[in-house]
Amino acid sequence: MSKSYTLDIENIRHGKIKDLQAINLNGANLSGANLAQSNLTGSNLTGANLTGANLEKAILRCNLRGADLTGASLQGADLRGADLRGVILLSSQVENISLAGSFLAGAILTNLDLCNADLRGADLRGVNLVGACLQKADLSNANLSGADLSQADLEEANLSGAILHGTNLTQANLLCAIVEGVSFDYAIISETIIQ
Repeated sequence: MSKSYTLDIENIRHGKIKDLQAINLNGANLSGANLAQSNLTGSNLTGANLTGANLEKAILRCNLRGADLTGASLQGADLRGADLRGVILLSSQVENISLAGSFLAGAILTNLDLCNADLRGADLRGVNLVGACLQKADLSNANLSGADLSQADLEEANLSGAILHGTNLTQANLLCAIVEGVSFDYAIISETIIQ
């Protein structure tokens, strides 16, 4: 249930309001906003413009479906269980991000640095991860069906139990990756490094 009070977007943009739980920011223009350490649990940010926003250490367990997070700073952000379907996350800073159990189907994460990211059990169906760095990322039990991981670096990543049905792994690096219980049936493997 969304809060019914009138939102003061300017105070939100300048980080003066940190408790933003269960509010409706559907389609809001929050580009460049300072939302560091804000709590947006249960909020609706569907289609929101968060380009260049500071979301460091923010709790974003909310609906961000179709939001534009290009250039956003998400270091240490908690996105566990968030709805990120169709989100655009290009040139964003995502160190120490937690995406366990999140829904990222159809998201655009091209060339993103997701090294050490927690993606356990995440829905990554059809995600564009071309050229992404996923070194030491935990992708255990993630659904990567139809995802494009061509030229991605998955060195030492944990893929145990992951679903790779129809996943494009062309020129991907899976050196020292944990692939226990993974089926590469129907996966596109061409010039892929696997050891």
